[in-house]
Order: sequence, then C-alpha cells, then structure tokens
Amino acid sequence: MEQAFGLEIPQTLSEICQCDRIALLVYDMQIGILSQLPPERTQHITNQVMKVLEAARAAGVRVFFSRHLSLPVEAAGVFQLRMAMTWQRVTHVKDVKPWFLRDAPGFQLIPELTPRSSEVIFDKITMSAFEGTFLNIALRDCGINALIVVGVATEIGIEPTVRHAADMGYIPIVVTDACGGGDEDAAQRSIESLKFTGDAVMTDTETLCNLLKR
Repeated sequence: MEQAFGLEIPQTLSEICQCDRIALLVYDMQIGILSQLPPERTQHITNQVMKVLEAARAAGVRVFFSRHLSLPVEAAGVFQLRMAMTWQRVTHVKDVKPWFLRDAPGFQLIPELTPRSSEVIFDKITMSAFEGTFLNIALRDCGINALIVVGVATEIGIEPTVRHAADMGYIPIVVTDACGGGDEDAAQRSIESLKFTGDAVMTDTETLCNLLKR
C-alpha cells in the first residue's frame, strides 16, 4: 500500500478488495435484456455473475442491483424517444414499443438473482448507473471507494458506468468474464478501451472470488 500526503493508495487488487470499502454492482441483469442474447451466452454470464454475487454475500460486501427502465412514450423526452427508435429500428414515435416498462415481465431481474432484503435495487433511464440515481450518495455514505461491476451489457451501459465511477473518484473493478455484451466485438472494444485508459482494474471471476474469500 503506497502512502503519501496522509493517503493510502492501493497498488494491487488484493489491497483494493477490502470488504468494508467495496461494493458490488450487478448491472441490468433483467429478463428482457438477457433474452436478447444467445441462450448459451446468457447461461454463462448468469453463472459467472452468481459466483461473484455469492462470494460478495459471503464476505459481507454491500450489493446493489440496477434495472433499466423505459418511460411511457407519453412521458419520454427527445433523447429517450430517439434512442428507442434507434434500438427498435423504427422511424416514427407511433411505432415505438417500450421494452422495459415498470410492470412489464422483461423489466424484472432474472429469478436466479433474487436480491435479499439487505440488498438494494434501483432503477435508471440512463446508461451510467450513477446518472440520476442515488447510487453515489449511498456509496459515499458507507465510505465505499471501490466498485465491483458485473452484468450486461459491457458496450452499452457498463463502460459508461465504469468511466463515470472513475471520474467521481471510485476505483472500478471490472470482472471481465462476468460481464456480457449484446455485440461481442463491441464489448471487447469497450474492455480494451478501458484497459488502455487505465480507468479500471480488470480481473476475472476466479481471482476476485478467491480474494473475497480471504
């Protein structure tokens, strides 16, 4: 642990993984999102996320689940409608069918996860899990300085969440084999970009779980 100016600066993943200073973010593991992935990829990501989740629970790490929420078209703004039209490949608002409305089955987290009463679920309409949510306030209030990120999709929401976390002074930990992408090539480009800029610490499920079991 490097020490300078009254600060302790972790140099290794082992030093970062202090269970009272880290939290786990399970990003958008929703039925309607995972159903868009090939079944074998969905099963793999689910298995890896569950391993990380179980290790975090056993270690007493705080756990947060994000869900992507669609607004009704009548309440959506310019960007929300443009994004929906782009994703659904339609050219008129009248053809937009919101995928993740609050009461829709696809909005719910996959049943394998089943958050505990001591864990947090929060909803967002943005790609970054921090924008417009209480996540930053909740983490700061608990003295958290590092965030483990798993879930889907790497190239759509995880990359901006990781960059936003770094900009706010957190140390993001990306568990690469517990993060899935809708487009594998785009997801890999996101991982390589994060590696290049050094915004995050990259690890794998086995390494992280072994550290949490200490």
